[in-house]
Amino acid sequence: MFPYKVWTNRLRAEGRLLLWLLLLLPPLSATGSFISRYFSKTSPSPTPTSKIILDDAAGLGRVFDGIGAMSGGSAASRLLINYPEPQRSEILDYLFKPNFGASLHMLKVKVGGDGLTTDGTEPSHMPHRDEETYSRGYEWWLMKEAKKRNPNITLIGLPWSFPGWLNPGRSDPYANMTMTALYVVSWILGAKKHHKLDIDYIGIWNDREPENQYIKTLRKVLNQKQLNRVKIIANDQFWQPLSAFLQFDPVLLDAVEVIGAHYPGTKSDNDSLKTNKKLWSTEDSSFFKVEEVGGCWAHILNQNYVNGQMTSTIAWNLVASHYPRIPPERDGMLTAKEPWSGHYVVENPIWITAHTTQFAQPGWQYLKTVGFLKYGGSYVALTDGLGNLTIIIETMSYPISQCKKDHASFFQVTDQIIIFSLQGTFKSLTMLQIWYSRLGKQSRNYSFEKQKPLLINDGTITLKLGLDEVYTLTTITTGQKGSHPTPPESRPFPSNYEENFNFGQTRGNIAPQFADQTGVFEYFMNDQDTSGHFFTFRQQVTQRPITWADDADQTISIIGDHNWKDIKITCDVYIETPVTGGIFIAGRVNQAGSSIRSAQGVFFWILANGTYEVTSDLASVRVIEKGIANVTAEQWYTITLIISETSAYGLLNDTVLWNAPINSFPKKEEDAKILKMQ
Repeated sequence: MFPYKVWTNRLRAEGRLLLWLLLLLPPLSATGSFISRYFSKTSPSPTPTSKIILDDAAGLGRVFDGIGAMSGGSAASRLLINYPEPQRSEILDYLFKPNFGASLHMLKVKVGGDGLTTDGTEPSHMPHRDEETYSRGYEWWLMKEAKKRNPNITLIGLPWSFPGWLNPGRSDPYANMTMTALYVVSWILGAKKHHKLDIDYIGIWNDREPENQYIKTLRKVLNQKQLNRVKIIANDQFWQPLSAFLQFDPVLLDAVEVIGAHYPGTKSDNDSLKTNKKLWSTEDSSFFKVEEVGGCWAHILNQNYVNGQMTSTIAWNLVASHYPRIPPERDGMLTAKEPWSGHYVVENPIWITAHTTQFAQPGWQYLKTVGFLKYGGSYVALTDGLGNLTIIIETMSYPISQCKKDHASFFQVTDQIIIFSLQGTFKSLTMLQIWYSRLGKQSRNYSFEKQKPLLINDGTITLKLGLDEVYTLTTITTGQKGSHPTPPESRPFPSNYEENFNFGQTRGNIAPQFADQTGVFEYFMNDQDTSGHFFTFRQQVTQRPITWADDADQTISIIGDHNWKDIKITCDVYIETPVTGGIFIAGRVNQAGSSIRSAQGVFFWILANGTYEVTSDLASVRVIEKGIANVTAEQWYTITLIISETSAYGLLNDTVLWNAPINSFPKKEEDAKILKMQ
């Protein structure tokens, strides 16, 4: 365990002789002892020192609203629900269980809209105007699991896309603002009625300019449905122009509870501060820009408040639980991409989050005496108003503190000594608990290590800080670095995989291991079938959604291993729509997620007009083969795609329909399987 570097007034004089005596002793370990590391006689110059006063006598700062993470917006949590027990519960513990891991205060989820949102799609609760379904998808399940572990967790919903019926053929959902507001409010009411979930905050539309009249309409409809307690966050993009609008529109000002910005770079603006509204970073971090994961997160958790008065920061994203090679890969507090093996990785952001979440709760207040360290880094201090105090210090250097979408100017951080003088209510404190992390390219890193309690004399603490360190000093004694048994070893996706969809009802009507990329597929029991296809996987979206991303024109779900090269795909298919209907299967596909429209690979199409095509791209621009297939709608067929080192060929039932050399198709290293049905 790493010994922290603390002195108090009581030990300063007596400690000098002891320190000099210890310098004569050999190192305590291979990495050097505490003394040899930090008190070398060859130090070139004295360590700079600064003094900081922590005082509540002049009042307190803003109310702390909590730290959270988002599921959805990218379908990044898709594979989590497929994990076996006990690994699935272990992952959820690391994310949500108080005093265990990240101990999140907030969970933000997508209000599914059937459209692509970076890594895939999530289903709408109202795919059609006259149909409401509150069992679709996995966000209901995830919110309930979060509430099970932390009944006080704040729940937030935000639409990314909308079903097409709200405004057919258009790019926004505002043709009838009252109808769109009712659609969103029905999601909130359904959460309560069907899942006993109280949604606390609702957003407008991710990454879109504010529509002021719609915000006011949504507030009106919420109130009409006795949902006054549900607060509105707007606009989940930039501080402007909404902050300026709020200053001149009292009805709009009254409608909005929180101004939310994405990747604000720790800064708000004057207009947003003038509104006196809560300021939140409602999407931030993107953890894995740099190898030393966690530095960005430690930096912004403090500096979003110090620099921008933001009282909540919500991470992109909760868990990286989607297929590899779908960007952004590994962007999560925890990585869980292998439900077939049960393997997962607890990443550093879990423990960086714990430095704040385990020792300060929503409703606490920041002290006014918070800020930047003189020689780089920052500190915040919070209190519950009942005598408890938590101080979080970070000294992240410039190289490891840059978040994926930040463009901060260079800054310098050096080793330094800080002296905290506790004043006001805190002057009488006699002990603080110490938790320590060290990141960066060190000989050894430390993640959320508990140190010996610190005894305080006369309200003074002296601390020596190095680069890329995080400290929590706190009166709270309940902190814990939780642990579960080591997860199973990583294994690739099974090389032989068969799915007949005969698994009865599932959570969210989701077929195991399939991940929708555009549109939505669901488990469907075909009770009218007499051909042995009672259990099926069926396309549900027949109208293009109001999209957030550039969805493909086809409805697509993926499954498999991106490393596959020589593969055989066999699928029983049924075309429901005469003349215009069709299906495809594909392999060696080089794009998924938001890039799928430009995907290349080996695509085998059969169409209800009786033809087939073989293309090297999803857009069907480059046709390799085409001909007659004698296929009609409303019949079952078996199609097979076989790809080898030198050629690819396709079968319809047991008949070879086409054969083509592999050099007709793009060459690539990563492969995937894609299935499309209509």
